[in-house]
Amino acid sequence: MKSTDPRQWKFIDQQGTFEQADAESGSYLYLPLVNQAGMISSVTPTLNGDAKADQNSFLLLPTSVEDLHNSRSARNFWLLVDGLAWSATGGSAQQTAKRFGDEEEKAHLKAGLLWQSVIRKHVSGLQAEVTSFVPMTADRVELMRVVLTNTGSKAVEIVPTAAVPIFGRSADNLRDHRHVTSLLHRTSCVKHGVVVQPTLSFDERGHTHNTLRYAVLGAEGDGGAPTGFFPSVEDFIGEGGTLDWPQAVVNNLPPAQGVGKAPDGYESMGGLRFKTQTLQPGASITYVIVLSILSQGQDVDILMNEYGTAALVEKHLSDTRAFWKSKSDLLVFNTGDDEFDGWLKWVGIQPILRRWMGNSFLPYHDYGRGGRGWRDLWQDALALLLTEPEDVAGLLHDSFAGVRMDGSNATIIGSKPGEFKADRNNIPRVWMDHGAWPLLTVQQYIDLSGDLNFLLQNQTYFTDHLSHRAKKANPNWKPGSDTLLKTKTGKVVQGSLLEHMLVQHLSVFYNVGDHNLIRLEGADWNDALDMAAEKGESVAFSALYAANLSALAKLCLALQTRGVTEIELANELVNLLNAPVSEYESIEAKHQRLEDYFTSVEGELSGIKVVVKCADLAWDLLGKADWLTAHIRRQEWVNSKEGFSWFNGYYDNLGKRVEGDHPNSVRMTLTGQVFTLMSGIANEDQVEKIVNAADRYLFDETVGGYRLNSYFGEEVEHLGRAFGFAFGHKENGAMFSHMAVMFGNALYKRGKVEEGWKVLNGMYRQSQDFNKSHMYPGLPEYFNSRGRGMYPYLTGSASWYLLTLLTEVYGVKGRLGDLVLAPRFAVSQPNHCSVTFRFACKVIELHYQRSQNSSSSRINKLEINGFMREVSALEVVIKREEIAAWPEMTKIAVYLED
Repeated sequence: MKSTDPRQWKFIDQQGTFEQADAESGSYLYLPLVNQAGMISSVTPTLNGDAKADQNSFLLLPTSVEDLHNSRSARNFWLLVDGLAWSATGGSAQQTAKRFGDEEEKAHLKAGLLWQSVIRKHVSGLQAEVTSFVPMTADRVELMRVVLTNTGSKAVEIVPTAAVPIFGRSADNLRDHRHVTSLLHRTSCVKHGVVVQPTLSFDERGHTHNTLRYAVLGAEGDGGAPTGFFPSVEDFIGEGGTLDWPQAVVNNLPPAQGVGKAPDGYESMGGLRFKTQTLQPGASITYVIVLSILSQGQDVDILMNEYGTAALVEKHLSDTRAFWKSKSDLLVFNTGDDEFDGWLKWVGIQPILRRWMGNSFLPYHDYGRGGRGWRDLWQDALALLLTEPEDVAGLLHDSFAGVRMDGSNATIIGSKPGEFKADRNNIPRVWMDHGAWPLLTVQQYIDLSGDLNFLLQNQTYFTDHLSHRAKKANPNWKPGSDTLLKTKTGKVVQGSLLEHMLVQHLSVFYNVGDHNLIRLEGADWNDALDMAAEKGESVAFSALYAANLSALAKLCLALQTRGVTEIELANELVNLLNAPVSEYESIEAKHQRLEDYFTSVEGELSGIKVVVKCADLAWDLLGKADWLTAHIRRQEWVNSKEGFSWFNGYYDNLGKRVEGDHPNSVRMTLTGQVFTLMSGIANEDQVEKIVNAADRYLFDETVGGYRLNSYFGEEVEHLGRAFGFAFGHKENGAMFSHMAVMFGNALYKRGKVEEGWKVLNGMYRQSQDFNKSHMYPGLPEYFNSRGRGMYPYLTGSASWYLLTLLTEVYGVKGRLGDLVLAPRFAVSQPNHCSVTFRFACKVIELHYQRSQNSSSSRINKLEINGFMREVSALEVVIKREEIAAWPEMTKIAVYLED
């Protein structure tokens, strides 16, 4: 039964559209609004939130999550209704004061991918519906449509005033030089609104000439222009007034000016007064507000010709809905649960939002100055492989240009594919896990495409002022130089993509600490285990690297079966191969070999290439993988006094084992279990024991699943800043979605179907229960100690959730280009379900049917385009050659045994 609680949102169609009867019953809620032109906005039910193009170009006041309820600087549309002030967006002091009283004004929300409409009703019967979205065009524009309808029995006189404060500068100026930078504003009033062009931009780039303009424009539904303007905050609010009770509205002041130059050097205001109207009962009128960041030379009149009427806004809204529908239709799950299917629509677009925004620019995502991280490049591509696989090869190829020859990578990633920059802040920081992620994505790409030759494509290497994994400076690189690694003769160095991945994995294999495990460096995967660079080691990622070394070996052997028996490698890299196995036990010998390698690739390369047999390379890689696997198994299994056992995940900066019994607590991490499970290091008996220990020390139903770690106590900063956070928040003991869903993935890989589904289903149930998560549909970065979903929309866990659901639950996988079907459904899941996906340039609609409450995943019938096959297997492999002969749209029905 669906909830009747007015606070709980509910889906109203098959496209993820939802409504909420009481839109202001929650706090910290917002929707992202974004397009590929670079307009990035956030909007709440009261139209708070901001709009910007990047860190240095904020149209609206920069907004963090606490500002959503604190700030008066919101988009607003004021009405003087029969002489009394009322906000169509709920943004008046009077409406705020009444929000929890007997005269509470309810706001009804309706929202979809990615747009929202909020309906409010005045006591007179005047209804306002305000719709917000960013159109999918080449313009940096946000549109706001206000439809006023007189639902009462008497005529209503209204005086409309749009009011949008224009910040028009860098987020740095929110505090630094806030007033001084307002002196840069040059404001003018044009036919349809207010345009601001600051003379300069003050930010970390220095004092630079500004060419951007910030505009708030408006029109009546048929294109009618405003009658006058309030171009400064000072004029709009009046002495003693505020943005939520402005004198210009409350006292019905005449516009401060008409078309023409406005006073310079003031905080700017997009205050647009429209003519007075009398609305008869049943009558409606529409207003269009256009918020834009204009490039040099972009014409305001042309902009209004594109967006400035009710009909044009309706067209763009329809186009925007169609765009996001087309994206969400690339991977469609019909799970037998309509609510789950609707929720998955929102999870499905999250990887797109991450590709466009990185980890920043939404109110919760206070990660700094924007941009995407190295890990993001590869994690987000996982979801792209599931939806638009044809577009991925080039993206992956370009991304390898960020690899340094010492195995680290660029940390400043440009806006263009394959663009990497020297670190502007000169911060020598390296993440020890970064080398592991590219292979996971490349393996997925090759399995789906069969394109083994991708490994042989050449790519350049990145170089800057850092060397020796940021431990030393590169003496040959000067500020302003390009970032292409060169030989001693000045030739640009290129190597195969396989070589790039070998560089990433071989360099860390030798970069070990006192326990002969891979060292923690600047940060671990979650960037918060960053205070253990001297003595810290990661067992967890040592396990992942061990699995990756084995996977690289298998790729080398696969190349050999395709006739590629040899590969060229840089002469310097060969020094990390062919070490005697006895050397693996010696930490000193590893350090010496690695130091010799670093010295050889410092600054410039010889340019000499060495031919290596694929079989010999595979043998060497397998040897390293087997040694590391055995080492972890032998050394890192821990037992608690309570009788539970699991794998230790880390060593801290004191060189001490992190997990196990401690004086006041039992310490356990989820990450340490994920990769030992996923890599196969844990044997079958250990798998069961890990699950039992995780249930005992990490599982918490109130937060939707498994915490990232148990309570470690206080003053444990010698591992990382994560443990300065309060327990139950973010990386210190929250239900952290990324690692939780990877735990689910690992459980499926080890045959733990019911346990894996417990993880996935728990995350969904927690997310969609508004009274627990207090969030709109989607997957958050984590759930805090009270179960609230935090940092929604921009999380790599969305990619992993989709990947796990498709490849492990529905069993849709690739294997060197062939299609594999190997479903594994939990007993509680519906008996009939389907998924539509793309594979080998075909659109495939796959249906599963199993007997009531069956726990079997054995396939006994397979029907392809009406032709039945009798089989009896846990998986079915369909060759790519067969798929090539299928029609573009193919239907497969799979019947599972009782």
